[in-house]
Amino acid sequence: MQKTLLIKALIVFALMLLIGLPLLMIQETIKERMQFRQAAVDSIAADSVREQTIIGPILVIPYVEQYDERVDIAADKDQKSSVPARTEVRHRVMQRRLLVYPDKLQQNGAIETDRRYRGIHQVLVYSGQHAFKGDFTVPSLAQLPRKVPEARITPGAPFIALSIEDVRGIRNIPAIDWGGRRIEFEQGTGLFAFRSGLHAPLGAMPLAAPQQVAFSFDLGLDGIERQHFVPVAKNSQISIRSNWPHPQFGGRFLPSPKNRQIDASGFNVTWNISSLATNAQTQLSGIEAEFKVPDSAPLGQVDRFSVGFIEPVNIYSQSDRATKYGLLFVALTFAAFFIFEILKSLPIHPVQYLLVGLALVLFFLLLVGLAEHIAFRVAYLIASGACIVLTSFYLSCVLGSAGRAIGFGVALTLLYGALYGLLNSESNALVLGSILLFAVLAAVMVVTRKVDWYQVGKGVVVAPAKAHEQ
Repeated sequence: MQKTLLIKALIVFALMLLIGLPLLMIQETIKERMQFRQAAVDSIAADSVREQTIIGPILVIPYVEQYDERVDIAADKDQKSSVPARTEVRHRVMQRRLLVYPDKLQQNGAIETDRRYRGIHQVLVYSGQHAFKGDFTVPSLAQLPRKVPEARITPGAPFIALSIEDVRGIRNIPAIDWGGRRIEFEQGTGLFAFRSGLHAPLGAMPLAAPQQVAFSFDLGLDGIERQHFVPVAKNSQISIRSNWPHPQFGGRFLPSPKNRQIDASGFNVTWNISSLATNAQTQLSGIEAEFKVPDSAPLGQVDRFSVGFIEPVNIYSQSDRATKYGLLFVALTFAAFFIFEILKSLPIHPVQYLLVGLALVLFFLLLVGLAEHIAFRVAYLIASGACIVLTSFYLSCVLGSAGRAIGFGVALTLLYGALYGLLNSESNALVLGSILLFAVLAAVMVVTRKVDWYQVGKGVVVAPAKAHEQ
């Protein structure tokens, strides 16, 4: 008899593993839907505008350094070794440029969000209006870096560079107020490493002595899903307000806790970052020095931070997380059936195990299918309710009692409720899952505490009618 019980347990375990195959297929389906959604984002970005990154403003001072250099020239190999090496004076001309960063930069941005659609997929886009102001300390001619102290310096025409990742998002032609002069920006940054953007030619500037110059300009900029900023100033203060109530902050810096307001009407946050807290200036200067010909430098090499305009619930990531608990669902249900068989001597056929397991698995497919069209919470309620009703109705016949079926239905309801709690408490998922498993194990131990496991095998193979005759 014990051998029969062992065989039945192995069959149940094999069925549980078999149920894992459709679970894997559903997981692959969810991954495909995630790829379709990303393709929709890429399609909208290709047709309109990508994520935006703002670097600047940066003052670029080009200049020419000229100096004479003595070079030792070795004697010709064909000549006798007694012939000494000679010294030659060569004239060197070097094209150089100095990147000057703001002493103070204040950026105030107001960003409004909207939705774009590709089929059933929706993507958040934004439209921002940014006001920049601050000041530069323009160095004198004597302060420009040179290779040799006695080199002659000829300054070129300085300009303001403003790097923007996707210039298609620029809504207007901005003009900078540079020390009281109004200068319109032109295409291209004039930088080697970060070409995409704008520049404002400042014309010839007297560099007899260091001078402080104030600047200001406005910029209208559109983008998709995320806006990045690089803190280039000695003291950077970036303030962003928006009507989007679910911002996601990322990058190397978070908003100042005292200047962070988020509610149902939107958010208003401020970053205060000093050059002591970031290597952005050193990184930008180093990258620009490395790129001798125009090219595109990877933005990931530069310290930056971002604000994301994304949906608070990603239905695909939530559904994918839910399927990871699918095998646990099936295991707990099959364990309950198996214990019921032992305690009530009511045999349940493997096909009945399989049908109930498939009903549990279909919940996850229903969930992702419904969530693409309605709110995730409503989709979860409908999918779980449908599976609970179907399973309870089927079990009312399998178990021969509506009361027993209702009991299993209540247990499934609690299980689905626990799963929803796990999905909405990602940071607490481990502790909640551990508590759930402990509670299930405790319930099984309490219910079976008086079972004589040496005798239970006799009741497993006995049909209800025969058991009645005995």
